[in-house]
Amino acid sequence: MKISKSAISIAITTYLASFNSFSQNNTADELEHITVSSSFTKQSLAQVPTSIAVIDQQKIDDQAIQHFEELISSVANLNFSGGTSRPKYLQIRGVGERSEYRGAPNSSVGFIVDDIDLSGLGMAASMYDVQQVEVLRGPQGARFGANALAGLVYIKSNDPSQTPEYGFKASLGNDDLIDIAGYSSGAINDKLSYRISLEQHQQNGYRDNTYLSRDDTNAIDEFSGKFKLRYIATDDLTVDFTYLFADNDNGFDAWTLDNNGFNTITDDPGVDKQKSHGSALKFTYDGLSFAQLTAISSYTTTKHQHAYDGDWANTDYWASKSCEDDDGAVPCEYSYLWDKQADRDVWSQEFRLTSNDSSRIFSNTTAWLLGAYISKLDESNDLDSSYNGWPDEILDSTYSANNYAIFTQLDSILDYGHQLSVGLRVEKRKTEYSDSAGDEFDPSETMWGGHIALSKAINSQHAAYIRIARGYKAGGFNMGLPEQLSQFKEFDTETLMNYELGLKSTMLDSALTSRLAIFYMDRKDQQVNASQQNPDKPQQFTIYTANATSSNSYGLELELNYQVTNNLSIDSTIGYLKATYDDYAYMDKYGTSIDISGRELAHAPNYTFSLGTTYRNDAGFIANINWSGKDEFYFSDSHAEKSASSNLLNAKVGYEINDWSISLWARNITDEKVATRGFFFGNEPDQGWAAKKYLRYGAPRQVGVTLDYNF
Repeated sequence: MKISKSAISIAITTYLASFNSFSQNNTADELEHITVSSSFTKQSLAQVPTSIAVIDQQKIDDQAIQHFEELISSVANLNFSGGTSRPKYLQIRGVGERSEYRGAPNSSVGFIVDDIDLSGLGMAASMYDVQQVEVLRGPQGARFGANALAGLVYIKSNDPSQTPEYGFKASLGNDDLIDIAGYSSGAINDKLSYRISLEQHQQNGYRDNTYLSRDDTNAIDEFSGKFKLRYIATDDLTVDFTYLFADNDNGFDAWTLDNNGFNTITDDPGVDKQKSHGSALKFTYDGLSFAQLTAISSYTTTKHQHAYDGDWANTDYWASKSCEDDDGAVPCEYSYLWDKQADRDVWSQEFRLTSNDSSRIFSNTTAWLLGAYISKLDESNDLDSSYNGWPDEILDSTYSANNYAIFTQLDSILDYGHQLSVGLRVEKRKTEYSDSAGDEFDPSETMWGGHIALSKAINSQHAAYIRIARGYKAGGFNMGLPEQLSQFKEFDTETLMNYELGLKSTMLDSALTSRLAIFYMDRKDQQVNASQQNPDKPQQFTIYTANATSSNSYGLELELNYQVTNNLSIDSTIGYLKATYDDYAYMDKYGTSIDISGRELAHAPNYTFSLGTTYRNDAGFIANINWSGKDEFYFSDSHAEKSASSNLLNAKVGYEINDWSISLWARNITDEKVATRGFFFGNEPDQGWAAKKYLRYGAPRQVGVTLDYNF
């Protein structure tokens, strides 16, 4: 099914008309109160002047979501690139990376779990024992700096409790799915409480390798957990400690020469491994006479490896094909392996002073915040590829980045119910890079971002805001480029201006809540993922970053949540996006300039939508059905191949009584093939390396049963 622009217009017009009607008939209700954790201070969702989607634990459970990957389709204008076993590269409003980087990690979409920065490492994203997920759309420069040009994903897990809480969860399903998880929380004494959660998830990965006679070459094998402590040292001091780990030992055997999607013939299947350990220590002190002091220390260490069989076949297959050389037709010889391993350590320290009631300024109308941030990232990369048994690309590199930032925010209460928020962040980045090919870089730059937002509570049901925000993303460099791409060794800082109007409402005696955001984005010196096949070495497919001149985007996000009765609720989202280049041309592998000015950005579908309903009766029966979809989109800026528009239908039925529940769930019920990544290049020597479209598909139909016990 394809949703037309006129259908979206009708939906918005109907919404605005209903707003006029409801605002006349409901004057005593209060705006919804969902607490947002990713802000400097905890705020109600209705009060945060930015476009934000919040998916709480109840919705995660109702939709049987195990991993962040399964949540993406429920968020308007959020997309991902399927080049890894789990979504690692995200796009918000068409902005974000799409593939393994070369050079330095430089994310456009931040990814934070309980104050631990995992940007660019989003595979570690189990949804077990998670309180809520927040997706902030648009630049968050004042709060999160360079890693939040497009926005931010913030995952908040459940906190320790003084009351004993325990849970156990087990799932079985097709594709040999086994998922076992459990948690425990409670008091150690009257000042110290804890929470621990563990999960083991494994399945075979929905690929059959017919050459090796194996069904697990694309397997998922993930062990993850969190441990949290909360110590109420005094009436003024609270200390929170979080430790998380994720051990993802996944396979990566996802590509086929004939695009069948699920029957591979590789002889050396790849891997997609990530082992992360992260910790955060947060002090919240209210003992100062004039302010609250918050200090957050964080450390993360990660080892990750991404490897794949680049010829997507085996030596016997290629030997059965005929290739041309100087002596005429001969059996083909083609074997290509690509392997990148990296170690990353990230340390950060943040201090914040937040005013209290006695220290507000400007006649006690304005709350203030001052902060400082410092971080250090060290990463080593080992890239190793071979062609027909011989070394092909061998590159060892080291990279370090030191960031220093100061930031401030003022939140003022003005006349006539207006509120003004002004935020500013100035960030200095110093980097050093060197590799075995002789490249050395040590760029240093100063960047700034922030926002100005004016909001007003129209009445007790409706609040509106206007927001202007500036985001930034550091420049960088590309490692190991072939000679014909040497001019792209370095690229410049990108900036993004976002202009946004929003309306948040609660209507129908608080039964209907809505959030509408309309935005326009202007990007300058846009960093673009480009790719090129080496004409002298067809097996080499180089992905690099370059600067386009500019692009602009506009669109909207609309979310509606309707509690029809005590037993029935309906949730829906609509995202519309039109993102196009102003002027941009790239070079093909022969050095010819290809002009794509005016074309839509890659991985930026015109629409995304979801529609779900949950029925839960007093006898314990529960049923949920969720339908989501997105428009076609370009896979890359370097070619014109597109995905098809897609729809997914998921459902869950179950029975809940007292402390336990049992449910049957299914994802992708119609068994639709959904392309999550696509290439256009030559990978078949028997065809003269002629360029062709290759597709990677998401999971087919998945069915399982879950037993959940909480006491």
